[in-house]
Amino acid sequence: LQKVFIFLHVTTSVVIGKTLMILFPNAMKRYILKLGEKSRMNKNPKFSYDNWGPTFFSFKYLLFVLKVKWKRLEDEAHEGCPAPNTPVVTCSGEVRHLFDFMQDNRPLILNFGSCT
Repeated sequence: LQKVFIFLHVTTSVVIGKTLMILFPNAMKRYILKLGEKSRMNKNPKFSYDNWGPTFFSFKYLLFVLKVKWKRLEDEAHEGCPAPNTPVVTCSGEVRHLFDFMQDNRPLILNFGSCT
């Protein structure tokens, strides 16, 4: 049921966004560039709006957003429920899953940090 709701929400957003891009291209360009400021995407001189802007609200965009949102459903943790077996990347760049690191009945401790 959650996947159906996400599908309807994302599809509606894409149809409305695509319609607005056709009717009001300059206003939508300003809006998308504003979104790029938040993600700092437009700070990179190798990315120009002409390269990535028109991809917003395309069919590929729809499929990508659906894939990401549906994948996040699997990664949600809820109190009292088993933890999700989320994919992680080791320091050597290998993709593994959390449960790969469990040993016998020992608790698995995750420590998150930043090196910035």
